[in-house]
Amino acid sequence: MAPMRCPTLEDNRVRLSPLDLSNYKHLFDIAKQENLIQYSPNTINTPEALKIVVQKALDDYYHNTVIPFIIYDKQAQAYAGSSRYMNIDSYNSVIEIGFTWIGREFQGTGLNKHMKFLMLQYAFETLKFDKVQLKTDERNLQSRKAIEKIGAVYEGTIRKNTLMPDGYKRNTCYYGILAEEWPAIKETVFTGFF
Repeated sequence: MAPMRCPTLEDNRVRLSPLDLSNYKHLFDIAKQENLIQYSPNTINTPEALKIVVQKALDDYYHNTVIPFIIYDKQAQAYAGSSRYMNIDSYNSVIEIGFTWIGREFQGTGLNKHMKFLMLQYAFETLKFDKVQLKTDERNLQSRKAIEKIGAVYEGTIRKNTLMPDGYKRNTCYYGILAEEWPAIKETVFTGFF
């Protein structure tokens, strides 16, 4: 089976393009920021570690479980980080938005909201998924607030389900948005984005 197409999603603020081994080097300086993804089970703070993560994403892309993006902030005219669709479950019509990380200089600027709008819109309106899922470490309050701000509903916490690089077993908070909830979220949370 051929992999799902990896689109370019963009608006006046951000461009999400396919992440691959030809462009991931634009992210070296951002990926090495200290504690940037401290709540992730992955490591990206060296060029070698980042390449391993990108290669794994590309392998998963060819198995139709991931669609990885590199993020370009049009306002700053700079690459800002990465995000992806992941854990794609076409049979159950569920897709996850995750492994999102952007450099500290891009955080709190509205960039993440633009990215999430484009990804939600594409997941619901083009790919026609029934549900978009998001998850984060229970300790990551910044991420949890950001997820809640885009209208996702807290669905529960799975205890000690993810091993972290330091040996800690994290609790993971799950959130979801259903296709029938998307029109109201689009009209309220994302007013002026379309």
